[in-house]
Amino acid sequence: MSQPPPTRTGLARAMSKLGFCSRSRATELIRMGKVKVNLTVRKNPEFPVVLKKDVIIMDDISINQAPRMYVMLNKPRGLVTSASDELGRETVFSCFENSKLPHLSPVGRLDKASEGMLLFTNDNVWADTITNPDTHLDKTYHVQISGTVDEKRLAQIREGVVDEEQGDHLSAKVIKILRTGEKNIWLEVVLDEGRNRHIRRLLEAFNIEVLRLVRVKIGMLVLGNLVKGQWRELTKYEVLKSREPQVVRPIS
Repeated sequence: MSQPPPTRTGLARAMSKLGFCSRSRATELIRMGKVKVNLTVRKNPEFPVVLKKDVIIMDDISINQAPRMYVMLNKPRGLVTSASDELGRETVFSCFENSKLPHLSPVGRLDKASEGMLLFTNDNVWADTITNPDTHLDKTYHVQISGTVDEKRLAQIREGVVDEEQGDHLSAKVIKILRTGEKNIWLEVVLDEGRNRHIRRLLEAFNIEVLRLVRVKIGMLVLGNLVKGQWRELTKYEVLKSREPQVVRPIS
């Protein structure tokens, strides 16, 4: 039986998949004549290449074996999860200035007003294990709200509501009180899915005002005492364990 033809990928997309740079940046470099494929300069960003076979060279250095990196950032409030912003707002990449890190992409998102754990990598396969909704990976948040809630209201939030405007069913796998103050409460909220502004929309449906929202855990990865605005590389153990299927725990 004959072997199927190898899968070919456009050169710019291949450079992005290898974690060398973004696809748009790759397109610029290719058109500038800075990229070679098998020792021949190629100026067409869509030039077909076979990953793991064709040798892609940038400034006389092969990029085929770009080292994989896995980074955790404690995202401060007020930063946009994007490489650049059309409105000129400061982005999460400002936290990596002068770091000499390779091109990394965010794994999922946090909205501008949210804080806490944000992952970055140039390993697309690993990123997919974190973001794929089929994995139902738990994501844990600490949420400060205005006012108080009782157990009856928490049960209603766990059950969820339908956002009729967007057609989403919004609920929480776990929601419980962490600590209480005179005028506000901190909740722990666990989701095993992630829709746009999921927690904010869910609580708004119950007329609950969110004061702060901090992501503290993704699967087995824990934010811990990482200082706000600082980042660190994941350990080899963390990367390995985060690839493993998650054990489903009972809803509390």
